[in-house]
Amino acid sequence: MSRDAILAKVRDAVSGAGGTERVTAVHERLEEAARATGPGAARHSMAEWPGQFQTALEHQTAAVIRVAKAADIPQAVAGYLSSVGAAATLRAGSDRALASLSWTEAGVSIQPGAATAADAVGLSVALAGIAETGTLVLASSAENPASLAFLPETHIVVIDAARIVGGMEEAFDLVRGAFGRGQMPRALNLISGPSRTGDIGGRIVLGAHGPRRLCVVVVDG
Repeated sequence: MSRDAILAKVRDAVSGAGGTERVTAVHERLEEAARATGPGAARHSMAEWPGQFQTALEHQTAAVIRVAKAADIPQAVAGYLSSVGAAATLRAGSDRALASLSWTEAGVSIQPGAATAADAVGLSVALAGIAETGTLVLASSAENPASLAFLPETHIVVIDAARIVGGMEEAFDLVRGAFGRGQMPRALNLISGPSRTGDIGGRIVLGAHGPRRLCVVVVDG
């Protein structure tokens, strides 16, 4: 039986009494985006979210730097790269907010575009952060190529503290707000700490499938 014939039988079966009501109920449920019962870790107050987010990331061996304002980002990034012995040359997308910062004064060189295998450091901007799990939500675009999160050995991510939320559900509210209901970016990557695996001999190995180091710069102001 063909696919169309099977679906026609299904439609016939649900088109009787109550069929319209069921369809209406489904659409109403989708519009409401009702919340499931969440764990207590996702229900801290808004003021606690950045600290909770930082603690969760550090528990996953990521470095977290808090800065007071966006203008402080280049110096913070330069300091981090120096501390890990990495060259102060970054691959980044075309995000205007990042491009407007004083990178040269901090001794940092920015190379625009998607990452290549030769790039040692990638710089991204997070759409959201999830305090419950210390997870970064990265939406791919020309301004924020997905390759930055996978190819360089060191990945640096900038996030505004105002975009750190309690749980996954609130993070997807921000995604819907950015792209519109029913729309998604080409790729949406959720990152919690550096790349790691324990598949080989039960030992934790960093950098197996992506960056060995993750540094998150949280802009508080």
